[in-house]
Amino acid sequence: MTDKLQRSDEEWRETLTPERYRVLRQGGTEPPFTGELLHAKGEGEFRCAACGEPLFDSDTKYDSGSGWPSFTEPKQDGAVEEIVDTSHGMTRTEVRCARCEGHLGHVFPDGPGANGLRYCINSASLEFDEASGEGGDE
Repeated sequence: MTDKLQRSDEEWRETLTPERYRVLRQGGTEPPFTGELLHAKGEGEFRCAACGEPLFDSDTKYDSGSGWPSFTEPKQDGAVEEIVDTSHGMTRTEVRCARCEGHLGHVFPDGPGANGLRYCINSASLEFDEASGEGGDE
């Protein structure tokens, strides 16, 4: 991982769209089944929409039926930070970009991978960097 990226709130507002600002900087959630990357099927990597840090590989993405892009694991150790979230009357584990601390979504212990985790991530927090000449959207 690269060094932490720090920007003022004003700089984030100038850099991000209103929806990305709401999700990444204010911890918002997009409605289920509405994100543009939910059905992305190409080969490549998913990067933080705020800072460009590589977060997830396409080969770890799967259809969880939850309405948000889901992944079995981050691209590499240290790409994301996990933080206890007690909002909304429940205890969950929030996932943030380790570089810019942007809110990505949550991780749950009901995934199909070897570690049993499901990283449930907002499309608005990601950009898909498709490998040249490969795949495409559904």
